[in-house]
Amino acid sequence: MTAVFDADDYAHMADAIQMARLGLYTADPNPRVGCVIVQDGAVVGRGFHRKAGELHAEPRALLEAGARARGATAYVTLEPCAHHGRTGPCADALIQAGIARVVYAGDDPNPLVHGAGAQRLREAGVRVESGLLSAVAETLNPGFFKRHRAGLPYVRVKVATSLDGRTALANGRSQWLTGAAARADVQRLRARSSAVLSGASTVDRDDARLTVRDASLDLAGRRPLRVVLDPQLIVKPTARLFTEEGPVLLITGSTDPQKVTALKAAGAEVVPRPVDEVRDLSAVLRYLAARDVNEVLVEAGPRLAGSFIEAGLVDEFLLYIAPHMLGHDGAPLAMLPMLDELGDRWNFRFSDVTRVGEDLRLTLVPLPKESR
Repeated sequence: MTAVFDADDYAHMADAIQMARLGLYTADPNPRVGCVIVQDGAVVGRGFHRKAGELHAEPRALLEAGARARGATAYVTLEPCAHHGRTGPCADALIQAGIARVVYAGDDPNPLVHGAGAQRLREAGVRVESGLLSAVAETLNPGFFKRHRAGLPYVRVKVATSLDGRTALANGRSQWLTGAAARADVQRLRARSSAVLSGASTVDRDDARLTVRDASLDLAGRRPLRVVLDPQLIVKPTARLFTEEGPVLLITGSTDPQKVTALKAAGAEVVPRPVDEVRDLSAVLRYLAARDVNEVLVEAGPRLAGSFIEAGLVDEFLLYIAPHMLGHDGAPLAMLPMLDELGDRWNFRFSDVTRVGEDLRLTLVPLPKESR
């Protein structure tokens, strides 16, 4: 039977979703989850999952609620877990606290949890209802859901471009194409990502660091994985990539022992793969998903950006447009095959258009093939 929710239920779940957002930069690779406990119409406890290994949202909210949790309703943005990981099962914590009713947004896609948490609660006599604001709650964790459902992370491709669609001058210079506000916005994108991915040519040319450098963003010690696709190991051990705190993963087709040794000494994790696999972006993404990577931010040159688009592996395309022109000899925003028919073009829909400082940020979602 479909649950019927009232205005108070919606308000409390919306509150729980806001709590979950507090873990946007820190909870990865775990899902961002919020919990609100309500007794007789009053909120008695709130909690969110801050960091892997720390308390989940439900136990945090229960700590705040204390004895007032008995007979109360818990609103949770994801099905309470029922397995032992780094912490105990949240379903058991809710039962032991005497929670009478649990309302959660959507089922956990993790096969270790899926349905088991709700079943354990019901078996203990707790009234369980689900489906409240599930679509909104899922947007908090697009990569977590995609990784468990499809074995792939959620991929955002970010490109900064001029009005005439150029990402750099003909001589390769591109700093700074966009303004300070847009660059700060990109720092937030990096901060929420599990991994920032680029190509070796871009890293080598720009001496890119791919780090989160906004000190105002509290990552609770977490650093996104920096992934470089480097078929021939052209990245130098002296690159700035290795002078910054945080893990670096080089995926390469090279087995040159001297280069591998030097890069490992610089701090890189070097993962050898057949060259064809390094260039197979789907295989790369599946490998990253197997390492619990939920969200990938691709910051690369036009060739690699175009390859992700052509392969149909982009979930969101983020285009920062600066109000100037660089000329027709500049680098394009993406290198894609020449088309003879308009019907073969790559189509997107705008999901958001926002002014960021003096620039525009366009968020686009690729349309499925049948919509072209």
